[in-house]
Amino acid sequence: MEHRWQDLTPDAQSDTPLYLQLASRLATAIHAGTWTAGEALPSERTLSERVGVSRITARKAIALLVEQGLIRRVRGAGSFITPRTEDPLSRLTGFTRKMEQRGFKPDSIWLDRGLRTANRDEVVRLGLSPGAAVASLRRLRRADGIVMAVEHSTLPVAVVPDPLAIGASLYRHLEERGVSVVRALQHFRAVNAGVEVARLMGVAPRAALLVITRIGYSADQRAIELTDTYCRDDYYDFVAELHR
Repeated sequence: MEHRWQDLTPDAQSDTPLYLQLASRLATAIHAGTWTAGEALPSERTLSERVGVSRITARKAIALLVEQGLIRRVRGAGSFITPRTEDPLSRLTGFTRKMEQRGFKPDSIWLDRGLRTANRDEVVRLGLSPGAAVASLRRLRRADGIVMAVEHSTLPVAVVPDPLAIGASLYRHLEERGVSVVRALQHFRAVNAGVEVARLMGVAPRAALLVITRIGYSADQRAIELTDTYCRDDYYDFVAELHR
């Protein structure tokens, strides 16, 4: 598509440095979906030739977008558009369905799942009796093979009696059991990645992360899900539409 290249061409008469113009125009094209998630970028040489800038300019523009998390470099393979998701705060959608709707291929890597006794915090948040059993689920959430989040979910054993029966989507499993999450409260906080979470997500220790704590409710207003999700801030955008 020739227009993709035309839209990237910097204005030589502008006072803004060419590499900043190129980076800005490429970022705009990525957000608009002109360049899609997982797509390989052309080489610095090809990019410079097609948009009429030097290779140094192309290199500096790409490096800036790598810093911003819009592009990732894979050793020996080249540069690729980073999968990224905008998450409307007013819509309750499971990770799997959300990624599928955006054209990504979602999957999960289970770290741990089983039954255990609820701790004090879980007893309080889920309204359980002391000593109650819960299903504990820990997994990596990925899109197109990239770890987007580390997730820990706790649900009453009456809701998930067999954690091993859960497939790709927890919410689909709940729907199949006739116990859907229809409403949720979410709390957001910024944290620095601990050693284990940093290792699992492939980020530096103490890197900035966003933690979302969600309490999900069933149609009869029972709290049936407590989930902590550690999100990479370079892959997630949260969007809230406000009305006056």
